[in-house]
Amino acid sequence: MVVIREDDVVQSVANALQFISYYHPVDFIQAVHKAWEKEESPAAKDAMAQILINSRMCAMGKRPLCQDTGIVTVFVKVGMNVRFDTEKSLDDLINEGVRQAYTHPDNVLRASILADPAGKRQNTKDNTPAVIHTELVPGDTVDFQVAAKGGGSENKSKLVMLNPSDSIVDWVVKTVPTMGAGWCPPGMLGLGIGGTAEKAAVMAKESLMDPVDIHELQERGPQNRAEELRLEIFEAVNKLGIGAQGLGGLTTVLDIKIKDYPTHAASLPVAMIPNCAATRHAHFELDGSGAAELTPPSLDDYPEISWEVDENVRRVDLNTVTKEEMEAWQPGDTVLLSGKMLTGRDAAHKKMVDMLSKGEELPVDLKNRFIYYVGPVDPVRDEAVGPAGPTTSTRMDKFTRTMLEETGLIGMIGKAERGPVAIEAIRDNKATYLMAVGGAAYLVAQAVKKAEVVAFPELGMEAIYEFDVKDMPVTVAVDTRGSSVHQTGPEEWKAKIAQFDPVKMVES
Repeated sequence: MVVIREDDVVQSVANALQFISYYHPVDFIQAVHKAWEKEESPAAKDAMAQILINSRMCAMGKRPLCQDTGIVTVFVKVGMNVRFDTEKSLDDLINEGVRQAYTHPDNVLRASILADPAGKRQNTKDNTPAVIHTELVPGDTVDFQVAAKGGGSENKSKLVMLNPSDSIVDWVVKTVPTMGAGWCPPGMLGLGIGGTAEKAAVMAKESLMDPVDIHELQERGPQNRAEELRLEIFEAVNKLGIGAQGLGGLTTVLDIKIKDYPTHAASLPVAMIPNCAATRHAHFELDGSGAAELTPPSLDDYPEISWEVDENVRRVDLNTVTKEEMEAWQPGDTVLLSGKMLTGRDAAHKKMVDMLSKGEELPVDLKNRFIYYVGPVDPVRDEAVGPAGPTTSTRMDKFTRTMLEETGLIGMIGKAERGPVAIEAIRDNKATYLMAVGGAAYLVAQAVKKAEVVAFPELGMEAIYEFDVKDMPVTVAVDTRGSSVHQTGPEEWKAKIAQFDPVKMVES
């Protein structure tokens, strides 16, 4: 009988979570690079370049790919001949590994998990507990698949109970545009088909642990209906023209993953879960010989890509920018920001709006300022701030009009699209919304030269900071007239893709 020591489980989980915080899977790097090479949309190509540069920087600096270091999900297959040398539960061992990983002093990871989710929503401070799925199987090893899933992509998960005669492809094509770009494409879509509602959701998540291999499947051809569906959905979703970060382009998904299971004759459950540009997962096995060892990718596996400042790029001084200056900005323009900006996410916005409704003075002056929707990772060594990429902006939509009209705020920076309510408020107040690339958090953080908490320190990573930045790259997403690049870009590229010669598409 194989004996697995307590410490081997803890250390293996902790090491794996540190490992995936800064190393993309090589297959994912290669897939993004291939998409970058063929991309014809300048905005989407630029976004993918930032993702690839960020990936290489994180591998070298051993710092998180994304400021949202995720909720931990673990799939464990325990061989029935295995015995654990511990008095603790397997869940306790895994959660101790999570705690150690997220509080590691050399690479602190952001604590994002809140207990009492429908009540106080109090941060657990160490990102525990993980979501753990355990299965007993024949054998004498313990197989682990460990992932860290960001909230932006997790929030776009979908579940539907279709009729058996309904088209799964049609549902996916109809549903993906409703997800917006908050899941940070390009990434993967995992589908679970069959079983029951909860079985479909678990299968969708587990399918995302598999490597990117859609191009190999295209070359050899499908061997069953699930593989046929992968190819059909891959082609159909990319024809939508959503593109990297929702800016419009040729590649929205890098792969489609499917797991299925027998289901009731009256049912067709389908769950769809996206994986973002910060795809993070690792696979290891314990056999009683010690903790698992993961092999880092070689720097040769990363493409050498540079991000050049185009002569048309606008340089903006946040300390002096005016609404009149902003009127010249066009959707899709690249802007380099320098100067001082404030930060704030959901919790800070709610506190400020509540204070305004009571006639209370805010702890910060927002007049003629920009606010960045970010919850950064804590800094280590000589960093001003840890990885500091944007969070999904639509969560702040309901606060936008109040913030613009009652504080004098003139601009916002975040991730993905804004909804109609926010766009109307931006247009009515001649404000603007800028987009930073989701999945390039370490790259963005290099622009932050100084950071200090200026309000609501009790909110932890959701506190209000003041950042002093130099040449922070962003894209004009909604201009002062209310025109959104997340509407115009995908519409333009969907039309272009429809006009492409199918033969050339196959050859490319």
